[in-house]
Amino acid sequence: MDIKTLGELKASNYISLSVKDELRKNLIKQLQQKELGFEGILGYDETVIPELQTAILSRHNVLLLGLRGQAKTRIARLMVNLLDEYIPYVAASEIFDDPLNPISWYAKNEIAQKGDDTPILWQHRNDRYTEKLATPDVTVADLIGDVDPIKAATLKLTYNDERVIHFGLIPRAHRGIFVINELPDLQARIQVALFNMLQEKDIQIRGFKLRLPLDIQFVFTANPEDYTNRGSIVTPLKDRIESQILTHYPKTVEISRKITFQEAKLTDEQRLIEVDGLLKDLIEQVAFEARKSEFIDQKSGVSARLTISAYENLISNAERRMLINHEKSTFVRLADLSGIIPAVTGKIELVYEGELEGPAKVAHTLIGKAIKHLFARYFPDPERAKKSKTANPYTKITEWFTEGNTIDIADDLKLDQYKKRLMDVEGLNELVQKFHPKLSENQTLLLMEFVLHGLAEFSQLSKNYLTSGFGFSDMFDSLFNVDLTDEDEDDFR
Repeated sequence: MDIKTLGELKASNYISLSVKDELRKNLIKQLQQKELGFEGILGYDETVIPELQTAILSRHNVLLLGLRGQAKTRIARLMVNLLDEYIPYVAASEIFDDPLNPISWYAKNEIAQKGDDTPILWQHRNDRYTEKLATPDVTVADLIGDVDPIKAATLKLTYNDERVIHFGLIPRAHRGIFVINELPDLQARIQVALFNMLQEKDIQIRGFKLRLPLDIQFVFTANPEDYTNRGSIVTPLKDRIESQILTHYPKTVEISRKITFQEAKLTDEQRLIEVDGLLKDLIEQVAFEARKSEFIDQKSGVSARLTISAYENLISNAERRMLINHEKSTFVRLADLSGIIPAVTGKIELVYEGELEGPAKVAHTLIGKAIKHLFARYFPDPERAKKSKTANPYTKITEWFTEGNTIDIADDLKLDQYKKRLMDVEGLNELVQKFHPKLSENQTLLLMEFVLHGLAEFSQLSKNYLTSGFGFSDMFDSLFNVDLTDEDEDDFR
């Protein structure tokens, strides 16, 4: 910026605004020009974003309350875009004092001595954002400040002089946005220290009678689970946070898909791997199934990061096969779903029943339910088809397995092997061609594999979980092949 002194700033007729007024001013301009704002935040257009905009217009401090993986921190970071691009401050001020409204001893003294010649610097809006993760070991000194004995000795000052104070994170966020993530994790006494700062603009450090009218937009985030598990927001502090906004998970698979594709970090080579819409929907449906599963702690939530990580693993699993088999291209298969298990198990919190089942089995169950949910979109319901008076379209397939045939589809099969094994199943290609006659070869093979999974989920076939892939056999053969004790055999008879 061209303005470098206080005198030049005054001559330019620059008007200082509080950070809340600044956010309000720029939001008003954004709304009037019908600009979107909060780019990259999907699924909140009719819920969270309007509520947040209302809070900003009201000049409120904000609490974003929601389960993990609901973009709370990202929303807070995007609020920076509503700040002016640059603001002036007194050069060398620790807390970036407003030259027209200084509050620190240093800035006041600098202006008193140099007057209109006081040097001015300009701060970019990206530097006006401060974020702190609340943890039990955070202290008042971290957030607000403490007496610095080294500074006192160096400057030869007594402890009665406020210049011996070393400011914490919050005073250094003066004229900016300060975010505290996971607020309930802060000890109650630390939360108490925030009371006056929100209401009276007071800070107390080691008994100093210090009043700094700090100008800060506070944004807090919290997980409802934390209210019972690790701590709570003390009532007087919560009362001083004017707007509480509830976040939520994507309400539709379509929105969830958009979030996944936006956030997934793929290489240029990985983007060339063919992924059918069926697989994309399956990944999202796994998360939807997880959010209603009795094996998963719903209070903990199922983060949107699950689908992002799972999608990345799905692509990487297909890429791994391509590299191993020295192929120039490939497409994602259902067998590649075995590769998403680590992404799923690492993103869910199991209840007692889930722990008994085991995380891997729960993950397989979620994948199975997702397949079953989507199957009716592509093919007739196998249960209804079995009871129908008309010809069952799956009869040839199930009879092929009844004759003792089995099929294993590992995720590392070469394309010709993969194709041969699916084509060997009598009636499978015929079924897919009947209901989806205009597909590419890759899509046809994918749907053939999908039919086997679907029939297994509807208990028409038996599905075995291989180390890296899936195996299919006759449902009744798998039951009769179970080893029985003498006592069990008697009961069976």
